[in-house]
Amino acid sequence: MVALTAISTGELAMPFTGSCHCGAIRYTVDEDPPSKAVMCNCSICRRKAQLHHFTTPDRFTLETPRDAFETYRFNHHAIAHHHCRTCGCSPFAEGKTPQGEAMVEINLRCADEIDADALEISHFDGAKL
Repeated sequence: MVALTAISTGELAMPFTGSCHCGAIRYTVDEDPPSKAVMCNCSICRRKAQLHHFTTPDRFTLETPRDAFETYRFNHHAIAHHHCRTCGCSPFAEGKTPQGEAMVEINLRCADEIDADALEISHFDGAKL
């Protein structure tokens, strides 16, 4: 059973969960499942075909030990791209926004019960950064 939590507006949020393929990395995001995603065309996102959702660290709970994943950084080393040591999936990343605030990126292709075909997709031209 998924717990309902109050958010700042006083409304109840239905948290969503996700994992890597083998389940060694599992997380809960304490907000409603998103209806929108960002698709980036940078070298890593294009190859991984990720659909991004961004949240704050206080809404993200890693349910498994951090030693279940390895981390890859490239370019400016601003984002820690995490991938499972066992199955190789990349369910989330951590970093900072362009404004310097901490953020967690959720790969919605690894989120449970999210229909990728139903998401409203916006495109980001990360290849030009």
